[in-house]
Amino acid sequence: MMIEALIAVALIGALVTFVAPNRIAGKLAFAISLVPAALSLWLFAAFDGSGNALRSGELAFESQAAWLEIGDYSISWFVGLDGISLPLVVLTTILCTLAIVSSWTPIDERQSQFYGLILFIEAMLIGVFSALDFFLWFVFWEAVLIPMYLLIGIWGGPRRKYAAIKFFVYTNVASLVMFGSFVALVFGLGDVTSFALPEVATAMLEGGPNGLFGLSGTTLASVVFIGLFLGFAVKVPIVPFHTWLPDAHVEAPTPASILLAGVLLKMGTYALLRFNFTMFPDQVETYAVPIAAIAVISVIYGAMLALAQTDLKRIVAYSSVSSMGYVILGLVAYTQFGVGGATFQMISHGLISGLMFMAVGVIYNATHTRMVTDMSGLADRMPIAVGVLIAGAFGYMGLPLMSGFAAEYFIFFGSFGSEMLSYSALFTSLAMFGIVIVAGYLLFALQRTVFGPYRLETDYEVGRAPAHDVASLIVLLGLVVLLGVAPDLIFDMITDAIDPIVQGGDL
Repeated sequence: MMIEALIAVALIGALVTFVAPNRIAGKLAFAISLVPAALSLWLFAAFDGSGNALRSGELAFESQAAWLEIGDYSISWFVGLDGISLPLVVLTTILCTLAIVSSWTPIDERQSQFYGLILFIEAMLIGVFSALDFFLWFVFWEAVLIPMYLLIGIWGGPRRKYAAIKFFVYTNVASLVMFGSFVALVFGLGDVTSFALPEVATAMLEGGPNGLFGLSGTTLASVVFIGLFLGFAVKVPIVPFHTWLPDAHVEAPTPASILLAGVLLKMGTYALLRFNFTMFPDQVETYAVPIAAIAVISVIYGAMLALAQTDLKRIVAYSSVSSMGYVILGLVAYTQFGVGGATFQMISHGLISGLMFMAVGVIYNATHTRMVTDMSGLADRMPIAVGVLIAGAFGYMGLPLMSGFAAEYFIFFGSFGSEMLSYSALFTSLAMFGIVIVAGYLLFALQRTVFGPYRLETDYEVGRAPAHDVASLIVLLGLVVLLGVAPDLIFDMITDAIDPIVQGGDL
């Protein structure tokens, strides 16, 4: 019942925070968020699972109970963790706690509702990464959209309503495509009696669908694979479904941007791994080349778009498109290091992007501008915050002994010699060129904003960042360095869950 405890604490905490006075809401939410964070770290330390959740692995903290009967199909409360989902749960709880702390400075109205929504998002995200029944998983998946829509639409910037609606429409339409595709798959699998993901995965790997609507089983599997891929690709997002992301990031308050880049984007890549790349190995091989091409285009195009920006938030936002391209390349390589590196990159990017958005937010709180052309010489006025920003940028560039380097090395090592992917060496080489562009736009932005003589176009006094902001930045930077120095802290459990996928594993 530990997963239920995690979800319940965050959910009850959200309700309590909603009705708390504004003056104590921030500190109360922080105190409540420490409980899921501590519990998730305990789960990490006590983890005794093995294998993959959908491939008859030994789930950790598993819990299942009957819920509904819809015709011939049963729906259950079914949760559990393996080496893929557990690190993402820990990432969620840590980032939610730090996002709350980063809210203390910029959020000065309707605090109780703001912090309540953060805790509600945390509960739903834990559900997304632990649910193993499709309907239960889909409830959590959709429930995440509502609080993020409100966070952007109420506390966002001048174009917040446009950004919130765009975010909601894009992701909701994608959810509809994904939902219809999976339900069609279940109906096409004649011997499946529930929406439990392990049962559906076993049926797929043992024979696949019988067919539906006049489509053969093979054709139906391909149609469903493409439908699921498109539905999840919007959430990742990858080119050309990325256009909602920069608007959402720019208009969202800093804590929402931290969660959006740090965790919500990982919902898409996690779902791709759980559904497409676990249940459809034949279709992965069939469509490997076009998927790899999309990944490389996302890497290069996202980096080029970032290079053209002058808003620090847009730079970091477009860099997320590029970073998620690396995840897709690792997944489609279908090797232990490729898929394992992609999963490691989910965690690494969650930490680094959270760090970067938090640092940009701290700078904005002091300067009230994010434009590269409006400021310079900030290193003298905000040495610690700027120092962490520079360190985070080097993490994005893949500096050794930081998590970004380990993630990219695993992905490139796994994809270069992939047998599943034709022209794997070419795709890997093209993707590696993205690192050069990343260095270009980050170094350009840093040179203009933090070095040189002090200059600020806005009429504000700039001093050292508040202690709570600096503490949050240092915690995230410490985690980035820790995973860079000791990637085996999570990579071993990741590969244990990945091996049954890429090696065929037991059904």
